[in-house]
Amino acid sequence: MASSAPTDWQVGLVGYGEVGRILAEDLRRQRAAVRAYDTKLDLGQGAALRDHAAVHGVRLAATHAELAAGADLIVSAVTASQAVPVAQACAPAVKKGAWFLDFNSASPGAKQRAAALIDAAGGRYVEGAVMTSVPPYRIKVPLLLGGPQAAALAPHLAALGFAPKVASEKLGVASATKMCRSVMIKGLEAMVIESFTAARAYGVEDAVLASLAETFPGIDWEKQGAYFFQRVIEHGRRRAEEVREVAETVREAGLTPWSASGTAERQAWIADLADAGVFGARGTAGFARSADWRTEADRILATKPSPEPEDSQQ
Repeated sequence: MASSAPTDWQVGLVGYGEVGRILAEDLRRQRAAVRAYDTKLDLGQGAALRDHAAVHGVRLAATHAELAAGADLIVSAVTASQAVPVAQACAPAVKKGAWFLDFNSASPGAKQRAAALIDAAGGRYVEGAVMTSVPPYRIKVPLLLGGPQAAALAPHLAALGFAPKVASEKLGVASATKMCRSVMIKGLEAMVIESFTAARAYGVEDAVLASLAETFPGIDWEKQGAYFFQRVIEHGRRRAEEVREVAETVREAGLTPWSASGTAERQAWIADLADAGVFGARGTAGFARSADWRTEADRILATKPSPEPEDSQQ
């Protein structure tokens, strides 16, 4: 069973992307022992991950099983579609009584399937719902917990530097909160990109922004637009996967996810353009860092011929 002193725990991070690396850095500042695993290590893409691990004193595991076998707390922070496969890969090796914190943006149904795998193996599954972007808050990002074990894990997470809040003892409530919020937040990202880029094409962006400022005076639309463009260009692939889980959440409620499905397509479309180099070389200092969203909108518009007007009806 996991030690009662969190600072003595071995923390295993599954997923060593942006979120995983931020958590690793902050956990190491708490002097927690951290081991990480990422499938990129198996694909010859792990040089940067190995460099980061060496700098911050993070040990790397060779497999899910190796990571799970030594961990008192496993944090799964991967793409949404991998939430259940990660639980499946870790379950056979999870220690009895070890905690499994599912940090992923997955539907309530996916969280319930993952929980069944971990709990059946003797682990203690807790769903986590990250309620805003991680980088500004780092490990202190608002985190809703759910499930029968959530209240027991919360103080241990707080001791490690997290900012947890128990949403419900019922599994799926925390995730539903996150997913329903994402219908709005991720949808707003997609709508801003679509609206602003189309407005730029017609030369009416200043008028559109002025109207938005009048209707929603509390939002700096220039700044918000630049931020949305940056985040979607950089993380559109991950966002598209998340919004597909959002659509599944809506579907699980018995509704057709028209809005969420459209958002996922727009986010994935931007990700395709980013992978094609439309916004510059991924990984360089200037990638997705323009302070003016118009720069990125112009790049998007340059990838398509201008629409021709329809023939006038006689």
